[in-house]
Amino acid sequence: MSPRSPATRRYVDLFTRYVGPRWPRAVLLGVLLLTSIALQLANPQLLRAFIDSATHGAELSALAVIAIAFIAVALVNQVLSAFAQYVGEDLGWTATNALRADLVLHCLRLDLSFHKARTPGELIERIDGDVTALASFFSRFIVNVLANLVLLLGVLVVVARENVIAGIGFAAFAVAGLLLLGRLRSIATREWGVVRETQAQMYGFLGEHLAGTEDIRSNGAEWHVLNGLSRHHRAWLAARRRAMLRWSIVESATFVTFAAGHAMAFGIGGYLWLNGQITIGTVYLLFYYVEQLRRPIEQLRRELEDMQRAFASVSRVDEMLHITSRLPPGRGLRLPAGAIGVELDAVSFTYGPEATEPGESAGGASGLVLRDVSLAVAPGRTLGVLGRTGSGKTTLARLLMRFYDPTGGTVRLGRVDVRDADLDELRSRATLVSQDVQLFSASVRDNLTFFDPTIEDAHITAVLDQIGLRDWLRAQEDEGGRGLDARLSAGSLSAGEAQLVALGRVFLRDPGLVILDEASSRLDPVTERQIDTAIDALLNDRTGIVIAHRLATLQRCDDVLILDEGRVVEHGPRAALAADPSSRFAQLLRTGLEQVLA
Repeated sequence: MSPRSPATRRYVDLFTRYVGPRWPRAVLLGVLLLTSIALQLANPQLLRAFIDSATHGAELSALAVIAIAFIAVALVNQVLSAFAQYVGEDLGWTATNALRADLVLHCLRLDLSFHKARTPGELIERIDGDVTALASFFSRFIVNVLANLVLLLGVLVVVARENVIAGIGFAAFAVAGLLLLGRLRSIATREWGVVRETQAQMYGFLGEHLAGTEDIRSNGAEWHVLNGLSRHHRAWLAARRRAMLRWSIVESATFVTFAAGHAMAFGIGGYLWLNGQITIGTVYLLFYYVEQLRRPIEQLRRELEDMQRAFASVSRVDEMLHITSRLPPGRGLRLPAGAIGVELDAVSFTYGPEATEPGESAGGASGLVLRDVSLAVAPGRTLGVLGRTGSGKTTLARLLMRFYDPTGGTVRLGRVDVRDADLDELRSRATLVSQDVQLFSASVRDNLTFFDPTIEDAHITAVLDQIGLRDWLRAQEDEGGRGLDARLSAGSLSAGEAQLVALGRVFLRDPGLVILDEASSRLDPVTERQIDTAIDALLNDRTGIVIAHRLATLQRCDDVLILDEGRVVEHGPRAALAADPSSRFAQLLRTGLEQVLA
């Protein structure tokens, strides 16, 4: 691969960015490698001295000294090599762990359209699989490739000092071998890239179907999943077979090169010895240096597959890092304190044909999910949003959270255009509570605080009292649990308890705008009353947007908005609309709210 190729430049950029700041360990590694290489080059000299001394009848004690020195140098070299391997692996994994963390943070900051277009399994393969391959390459490149290149040059220099003819022969062999391997090394790069891409697709398939295991079992679709997995396995096998076939060309070429190198070494050594130019010890020295020359070339050959895989991974990692969010950062304006007012000014929106959200229709021929929506919610008031499935209710909530930007018009929170607001502050001052609550495999404390260690336990327990979870927490302690330290996981809480945990998170964040996707629509009456009490406390002195699924929910709303096919068909104070017999809201009250959800 050319030093100027895009993949090489991407690798150098990543290497400099993540290995560069750890230069002290890189310097220590370099010192260890150079010392080890010096010992490897010196030890054959002891072997030559031993052989020549033995052939000239040296004393046994002198030979013993040489043998002990050889063993000592070999032992020290092994210790240095092991330490260098440790430092290299530590350097490689530390650097790529930083890269992995940056990738995760980068993906979390991308807009929802990015995540809707990719499965979790695919992202896991990118963040873990590709970066792991790169970590191995970082450490092996430093320890093996660089060290063996230096060793190869050292062998050539030492052999040339012994005999010019031998030096020329060794240099010719090394150059020929490296040129051959250099020309062949890129032939499998593309194929290894296909292998990694096929793996990513398979992991995406597994993640998607494992997440839907209940539906798969209830519909008897196990064989469908197995057939799909078999197709992915066949594609993976075919891609890997093509890559290995290309790689076998490199391996065969290396074997032929080594055979030629051995023939060269024996020919030069025999010729020089027959002409009396070298001793028998030097003949063995040349043979030994051929083996030392062979080892770096052989190890370089073995590293080519990892290098090819790494370059394929580098391309995908770099591509991921260069994906930009469709939500530009804006000017970072601050939102006002307290309850936040909401304004929509002629807002229209479309997901596009490739990104239509579940539950939201494409909006007919125009593709618009929202059409020229204008409304205002004063600070501290609560707006109930009604509409059939696909009318744009969920899209409205996502625009307020700036998960997407409107196709047309302006969304303002506290008189600040959301496109100009600081995105992190916006999502701390506004929050969305949906029916599907994500619990983490972590403590009760961490699930409530979202891993924020600055929130004190006394504040957490006060919130649990307020939302009705304190008795549940005491029950955990009575059953031998650890209170706030008790572990939670997906499925460990009932639907009602999970919703209360979600509301507790909101209380701890204390936002100025709360958006509720009818948290109590699928609960039993007792739990629903408990949640209603928590919601009433939550909406006190805050602006609320409630996506309503039940008539009772609207009793806490000051205003009502009815959407139909992305358009506002009615908007006004709830009491006034209820008192107007000609209003659509009054008709819903007479006939039952369920009709609007049909």
